[in-house]
Amino acid sequence: MTENVYVGNAGVDAPGDRGWLLGHFKPVGDVRHSEDVEIKWGVHPRGDERAEWVRGEKRTALLVLISGRFRVELPGRSVVLAERGDYVVWGQGVDHSWYAEEESVVLTVRWPSVAGYAVA
Repeated sequence: MTENVYVGNAGVDAPGDRGWLLGHFKPVGDVRHSEDVEIKWGVHPRGDERAEWVRGEKRTALLVLISGRFRVELPGRSVVLAERGDYVVWGQGVDHSWYAEEESVVLTVRWPSVAGYAVA
């Protein structure tokens, strides 16, 4: 069943949806459409930072460093991902922000994929 297969490249596909490769925002019928999970390929230049903190998060998230040096800000603590494969997980309700200390590539997995939920 080849219509249920998608082959792509994260670097090519990611810019089309602000880095998101999989989630509720992909068209229904596309194998990348999911209401259970979202996956993002984030490419961040040095000094890139989230414009404002995410407050009242409704999802659980896993962020894995592919390359670079990336800081995740959580209430009362900063987590620096410095080695390839370093990761952090936070649960629902945990406010957060981030800052790319060096040019960085990170893979983010969030669940569930909440339709209509977006942070500016």
